[in-house]
Amino acid sequence: MAQEKAGMARNGQNELHYVVSGDSTDPAVLFINGLGSQLINFLPDWVTKFCDAGFYVIRMDNRDVGMSSKTSGDPPNMEALIDSWSKDRSVKGFNAAYDLSDMAADCVTVLDALDVERAHVWGMSMGGMIAQTLAIDHADRLRSMTTVMSTTGEPGVGRSTPESAAQLVSVGNDREDVVNSAIAGRRLHSGSLYEESWARSLEEAAYDRCYHPQGKTWQLLAILASGSRAEQLPMVTTPSMVVHGRLDPLVRLDGGEATAALIPDAELVIHDQMGHDIPEPLWGHYLADFQRLVERAN
Repeated sequence: MAQEKAGMARNGQNELHYVVSGDSTDPAVLFINGLGSQLINFLPDWVTKFCDAGFYVIRMDNRDVGMSSKTSGDPPNMEALIDSWSKDRSVKGFNAAYDLSDMAADCVTVLDALDVERAHVWGMSMGGMIAQTLAIDHADRLRSMTTVMSTTGEPGVGRSTPESAAQLVSVGNDREDVVNSAIAGRRLHSGSLYEESWARSLEEAAYDRCYHPQGKTWQLLAILASGSRAEQLPMVTTPSMVVHGRLDPLVRLDGGEATAALIPDAELVIHDQMGHDIPEPLWGHYLADFQRLVERAN
């Protein structure tokens, strides 16, 4: 694997943990995680693949996961938030500690700490929403924007199946139960390329590094508090790509289709075997998709 360096960036009271890999003189790409997901979700072989292709890879823990700062106090009820997400995505009665604009500003803070003036951003699920927000709020810091298995924030698109939404709740009183619950979620969310041993290794590593289920709740509330980006996305000028899985039950395909339809000149890429996951057999396709966008952005 390419040489790594870890560090912390500060945005106000929040500290953001990051890891960089590769040659800092190469074009930078910032990978942004999804709901409750840590930077280790982008595995070493993934990092090596992009470094070998000539990119300086930046990974970070969003606030409320991993080694980054955690929100104090008790979050609202997760089941109530999921019910809102599954219906009208209302935040009535909830008090959000932050929103996606704040999380996008966290990303800019990391770029600042690394003296990266402009970067390609590649975000999946909630990370795709953050990437979209970066393209809206911080276009001058972006070379390109890839939003993966994500949506626009509009209530009518990208809706989860009830079964898939229910699996967002972390359950279990010990490591084994929590890991098994998370694996059951991956089994449901993933497409036809799901592999049990791969899922188990990811979930065990995530638990051992930082088990903090409250963070997922705060992050989901941030998504809801941010509302729809449908009015802003048509004004995005950053070269953009939308990647989605045809088998995704958590953010269904129409979420990606709606995103691509709103962003001018965005390329929509649909992978038939992909669910709400980035399985290793598709990594070469993701890299090829990304390289095509980078060529267009240059």
